[in-house]
Amino acid sequence: MTSLSLRRAVATLAVGALALTAIPAANAASAAPQQTPPGPRTATAISAALAKNNTVPGTAWMTRPDGKVVVSYDSTVIGTKYKSLTQITQQFGDQVVMEKLPGKLTKYVNGGGGIYGGDWTCSAGFNVQRNGKYYLLTAGHCGKDAATWYSDEAHRNLVGTVYRPSFPGNDYAVITYRAGLKPGGSVSLYNGSSQDIVRAANPGLGQTVYRSGITSGLHGGKVTGLNATVIYDEGAVGNLIRTNVCAEPGDSGGPLFYRTYAYGLTSGGTGDCSSGGVTYFQPVIEAMNAYGVNVY
Repeated sequence: MTSLSLRRAVATLAVGALALTAIPAANAASAAPQQTPPGPRTATAISAALAKNNTVPGTAWMTRPDGKVVVSYDSTVIGTKYKSLTQITQQFGDQVVMEKLPGKLTKYVNGGGGIYGGDWTCSAGFNVQRNGKYYLLTAGHCGKDAATWYSDEAHRNLVGTVYRPSFPGNDYAVITYRAGLKPGGSVSLYNGSSQDIVRAANPGLGQTVYRSGITSGLHGGKVTGLNATVIYDEGAVGNLIRTNVCAEPGDSGGPLFYRTYAYGLTSGGTGDCSSGGVTYFQPVIEAMNAYGVNVY
C-alpha cells in the first residue's frame, strides 16, 4: 500500500532577536485537508484492476473463499515482467497473495479421444446436439489452430469442420460432424470403458472431478478455484475453473466431468502427470450457451 506523507510547513517569524515558530500547517484553519489512505478493495475491484492493467503472459488470478485474490505466475515471469506484475499487485497489500507456479503456464495443445488438425493434436470434449444435428465441443485454441479435424494422425478419417471458435477471451470451439456421423454421448475413461454424460453443470469449490485426454488418459482431483483468469501468450481467458488435476500437451479440449455431469473443457496449465500440476478449464455451460447446443 502506498504511504501518504503529510507535508507540514514550519515558518519562523523574526522579531528582534526572538524567533517565533508558526502553528504547523495541518492545524491551521487555512491548511488543505489531510488525505485519507484508500481502504480495502473488494476482490471484484482487484480482479477488474488486474484485468485492465496486467498484460504479462504466464500469469493468472482467482478469488479465494476468504475474499483474497491469489495472483499466480510461472517460471517465465522474471526480471522486468515480475517487476511489472508486482507494481500492480503491491497497491493491494495483503489482499493479494502471490503464488509461483511450477514450469510454464501454457495451452495443452499437441492437444476423450484424440483429434488431429494441421500439425496439431487435441482431445475431443463432449458430443452435443441441436435439432438433430451433432457437434463436438473442444478448446477454442484448437479450433483456431486448424479448421478441419480428423480422428487419425494420417488425416484420412474426417471428423468435421470448426465453426466460430472463441479464443482468447474464451476457450471453446465446436466442430460440426460430417454428414452421417452420430457419435455417442459418453467420454472415454481410458480403461476400456466409458462414462455416459447426460447433463451439464457448473462445479462447486472442492468438487471432485475427472479429466481425460489423449496424452495422459484419465486423472482426478478437486476444483480449487472458480472464475479464474489466465494470460496466455495470445491474450487473457477469463471465467475459468481451476483444479489440481494434472494434464499434458495434447489434452487440450478434453472433458472435465464427474459421473454423468459435464463441467468443462481442458484449456491449459502447468506441470505434468508425473509431478502434478495446476490445470484450468473452460466451463462447458458457457460454451453450450454460445452455440445453443446440449449434451445427450
